[in-house]
Amino acid sequence: MTSVDARIGLHDIDGGRYPNLALMKLAAHHNARGDSVRWYAPIESFDTVYGSKVFTFTDADPYLPADAILGGTGYCSPATLPDDIEHTLPDYSLYGIDYGMGFLTRGCPRRCPWCVVPEKEGGIQAHAEHGEFANPASRDLVLLDNNVLASEHGIREIERIAAAGYRVDFNQGLDARLIARDDGIAKLLGRCRWLKPIRLACDTSGQMATVGRAVEALRRHGASPKTFFCYVLVKDIPDALDRVEFLRSLNVDPFAQPFLDFTTNAAPTLEQRRFARWVNHKAIFKSMSWADYGKKPTADEGQTELFA
Repeated sequence: MTSVDARIGLHDIDGGRYPNLALMKLAAHHNARGDSVRWYAPIESFDTVYGSKVFTFTDADPYLPADAILGGTGYCSPATLPDDIEHTLPDYSLYGIDYGMGFLTRGCPRRCPWCVVPEKEGGIQAHAEHGEFANPASRDLVLLDNNVLASEHGIREIERIAAAGYRVDFNQGLDARLIARDDGIAKLLGRCRWLKPIRLACDTSGQMATVGRAVEALRRHGASPKTFFCYVLVKDIPDALDRVEFLRSLNVDPFAQPFLDFTTNAAPTLEQRRFARWVNHKAIFKSMSWADYGKKPTADEGQTELFA
């Protein structure tokens, strides 16, 4: 427990790759208590330090105090924020962002072997209404749900978001299987205003036909931001290449993500990283085939961006 007017240190262990929602909620909570909240620095003294890590591949910070409170998917931690903090309006000034972000739902009914969400959060469940985390200074929303379309609560909230005229980014993607199966979902998404491209996923070759039907339905109902965007999980290169070229034929922008084994945290192979660089570096992707790029020397070309 912290005392009144406590000195609170916040540490984004991922280095600020993306705004950390948990830290923004902790900042709001402690500011409301009258505490002094600032970014953690080893040379300063704090009554309580919170560290949050989203990505498993981010190295732990050895300079955090031994009693720091640590959490986040990056630690494979099941810990959650207390309800009064979890359901508070985030302090968006912590990162200086001009949009709202949060979860309408938590969990996912799928059990994809490469995903930690079902083990960490369980099946799909209602979590919050969009007004709980909407930025009062903005009409933009970034939704972090893992499978919002699998929830009746999520569908109702999307209806409300569309009716209110928010621009929306379904940041973790939308389930193409549900869009292809239910024309009403495509019609609803056609009423949305888009902050970023529509994000889908094509993680196996068996999903290609479904993705094709989903894209056709979304376009037919007018859900047409400038581009469609589709995550491609990369394990076997020839299989991933088939999916990438299929998406290219649909005029859908692929984004390759090398497979990360969360059980071992083993790094992707060099070939997986090179394939991802070819796909994700659009100047290369549009000017050179993988057959030609793959013949280049295989020196390590540095860290490939794994998330969009």
